[in-house]
Amino acid sequence: MRKFTGSTALMPGLVVPGLVVLGLGAAPVLAQPVTIAALGDSLTQGYGLPVADGFVPQLQAWLAEQGATTQVLNAGVSGDTTAGGRARIDWTLTPDVDALIVALGGNDLLRGIDPASSRTNLDAILAKAGERDIPVLLIGMVAPGNFGPEFKRDFDAMYPELAEKYGALLAPSFLNALEAMDDRQATMQRYVQADGIHPNAEGVALIVQDLGPAVLALIERVRAE
Repeated sequence: MRKFTGSTALMPGLVVPGLVVLGLGAAPVLAQPVTIAALGDSLTQGYGLPVADGFVPQLQAWLAEQGATTQVLNAGVSGDTTAGGRARIDWTLTPDVDALIVALGGNDLLRGIDPASSRTNLDAILAKAGERDIPVLLIGMVAPGNFGPEFKRDFDAMYPELAEKYGALLAPSFLNALEAMDDRQATMQRYVQADGIHPNAEGVALIVQDLGPAVLALIERVRAE
């Protein structure tokens, strides 16, 4: 991590997150928090929920429960597209940001935007993070078939291909925890708001549990630098 140095290994096979050992006989001190910017749309922003129930606060709390010393910044804007995220990336990556979560593309999909355009925007976002040596977790998405097979092929492929190009971590889908459930009707009733799109507080909790390990891996990348 750029903000501190030192090993977190106390003995072979034992690592304590957030702990820096300064030397024999020195008292351990807590490392500076890893600051993560979550760049996204309404799913990241916490649409329709009290602030404390949104994705970012719930993720922050989950990470704390795992012993991770982090600060998660809410860079989600309701209705945002990949183009909007690209327009905001420079001022999102402030000097204190150590890592980036990118969760964009849902509104591109809803609007039927050409996947080539979405890909260009995501590419620019990841390139900017790469220029600043900031590790990225890219959260993908799977298109339905109603835009045609070519659209689906190109949209689905851009996330894994861009993750590979830039060496980013990849999560298959923001809503993976809900989409994986067998009973879609029951899932919608219990975990999704009345609009049929955005998760409720319980749904967000499941999403955080699903994505949390990938965020921990992102934090480990930061600390390894």
